[in-house]
Amino acid sequence: MPEGTVLAIAILFGLLGAVLGIFGGAMLQQRITQRRIAAAERSAARILAEAERRQKELLLEAKEEAIRHRNQAEAELRERRNEIQRQERRLIQKEENLDKKLEVLERREKNLAGKEAGLEEDRTRLLELEEQRKRELERISSLTAQEAKDLLLAQIENEIKDEASRRLREIEQEMKEQAEERGRKILVTAMQRLTGEVISEATVSVVPLPSEDMKGRIIGREGRNIRALEHLTGVDVIIDETPDAVTLSSFDPIRREIARIALTKLVTDGRIHPARIEEMVEKARKEVDASVKEAGEQAILEAVTPGLHPEVVRTLGRLRYRYSYGQNQLKHAVETANLAAMIAHELGANVEVARRGGLLHDLGKAIDHEVEGTHAILGAELARRNGVHPAVAHCIEAHHEEVEPASVEAVITIIADAISGSRPGARRESLDQYLKRLEALEGVANAFPGVEKSFAIQAGREIRIIVKPEEIDDLGASRLAKEVSRKIQESLDYPGQIKVTVIRERRSVEYAR
Repeated sequence: MPEGTVLAIAILFGLLGAVLGIFGGAMLQQRITQRRIAAAERSAARILAEAERRQKELLLEAKEEAIRHRNQAEAELRERRNEIQRQERRLIQKEENLDKKLEVLERREKNLAGKEAGLEEDRTRLLELEEQRKRELERISSLTAQEAKDLLLAQIENEIKDEASRRLREIEQEMKEQAEERGRKILVTAMQRLTGEVISEATVSVVPLPSEDMKGRIIGREGRNIRALEHLTGVDVIIDETPDAVTLSSFDPIRREIARIALTKLVTDGRIHPARIEEMVEKARKEVDASVKEAGEQAILEAVTPGLHPEVVRTLGRLRYRYSYGQNQLKHAVETANLAAMIAHELGANVEVARRGGLLHDLGKAIDHEVEGTHAILGAELARRNGVHPAVAHCIEAHHEEVEPASVEAVITIIADAISGSRPGARRESLDQYLKRLEALEGVANAFPGVEKSFAIQAGREIRIIVKPEEIDDLGASRLAKEVSRKIQESLDYPGQIKVTVIRERRSVEYAR
């Protein structure tokens, strides 16, 4: 084959190979592109499916949230509607009660008006009869009414004045000497036979801490621990700058003691969280209940007064945690019971009634922060509900003379209570505070017009006010006593109660020269 032909064939095959290579590369590139497009389409479809699924989930969550908010709003709305309905019912009931009271008052006013008219007619008729009687007597005796009165009074004075005065002075002097001697002997004997401890207990509950870091653990994260402790015990937990100590504050001594025991256990244990706090508070409450019962039973044994109702015993035991000017009230009750028994024995009174009255006289102090009323009345009501003898209940309600003492044993209870509370070392109060309290009490009384002098007596338990008789009459004296007592309640802080006595005396003085 000629060389030119071979070369042409070679060139032809080269061109054919190049064309075939280009055509094959194009086909391969086309298949790769198609595969990529198919993969992209599958990925896009998967993304769209995932987006649709996520969209459905979000819509479902939004619907559930909307339903939950709607249910919550409906519940709040129902609760508010119920509260409004309850308030409306209370208001309607109050209006009905007020209408009934108004009707009663109107009837009373009509009755009083009728009685006043009848009294005025009777008064007029009496005046007419009195005038007729005077005229008749003047006609018979030929003397005026004043002349007859002066003559009769002069005769009576001449006959009995000297003898009556002499006998009265003798009797008064004899009775005074005997009463003073007998009373002094009885009181001294009773006080010598009974020795009580000098007060030393403090009334502030302070829990010591091992370190300052413990304060932060007591507070807890965002204050949850201290809030849980205050909620469960009902006391205020005061964490201040006092080093290594926490103060507990509450009007209820039982709650304060429960909080003190629980916090002490928590500090010792070291694990402080709401669940642990609840557990320790429950244990402390059981311990305090047991100690209250034990203290009441021990007081009954010491005072020799068996047979009291368990509720009375438990309430009496709560006085273990009650103090008055530093004096423990349970020990004061036992001391008063023993004093009352000694005095009753000397006077020949009922020793058992006096002893029980002395032990239970401050029973109401265990519940007076929970129930409205004075501790004497509350204690008497509690005693009566639990089968205490009526004579003992009367000693309780009369020991501050809110109720007039009607028995010797009630008077003995008053005396024994005063001896136990006022003996040296029984109660703690600085002289400055004592004087300021008495001065403030007298200052309240002296601020009223018409008051001549006022005297705070019985360690501030009574205020006696002497008024000017020419400025204040008998009705004004009664009104002044009420106003002074109300002013004392509004402006002063004091334990127990204060008796207000207004004295109006009229004297006529002449001098023989």
